[in-house]
Amino acid sequence: MRRNKDRVLVVAVICLVSLLSLRAGLSAQNAPPSQTTKHMVPDNPSEHTPPTQPIPYSHKKHLSFGLECKNCHTNPEPGKLMTFPATSKCMECHVTIAKDTPSIQKLAEYAKSKQPIPWVRVYTVLPGVAWNHRAHLQAGVKCETCHGQVSQMDSMSEVTSVTTMYSCLNCHELNHAKTACDTCHKH
Repeated sequence: MRRNKDRVLVVAVICLVSLLSLRAGLSAQNAPPSQTTKHMVPDNPSEHTPPTQPIPYSHKKHLSFGLECKNCHTNPEPGKLMTFPATSKCMECHVTIAKDTPSIQKLAEYAKSKQPIPWVRVYTVLPGVAWNHRAHLQAGVKCETCHGQVSQMDSMSEVTSVTTMYSCLNCHELNHAKTACDTCHKH
């Protein structure tokens, strides 16, 4: 008799958990888009140490001044990559701001010699993938969708798993974009 009561209790708990899960899933489906699409690109499952850059740079600090990604990162033809800012762009502010610090003095040396800063790319498009930033920008994809909360990063690191096929397909499906193989893999 006791075993039957235990079984009934277990079945009841399983049913309750199933109903709650179903309700949560339906609530998520009916939630406003900003809540359901917040994590289209999942975080990286493992921590990635930021690469050592030639000059320390804090996106957190610079974005707190009201700068936007497009102020420094342009998207020239054919639209595949975003650029790093020219040293002259950096020097527009740093000719007077923090000019006596070692990192800005190093920046000034790059600018004076007209040398680009040899920044280390954090995200790299995998071989065989035909990636284009422009198409995504034109579709209204925000930088944070793929690169994480850059405005909170002192050192840029690969915090999302945006370079995985799963992330691309998941995001395309959520946004009703093409998912055919040749969308990203050109011959």
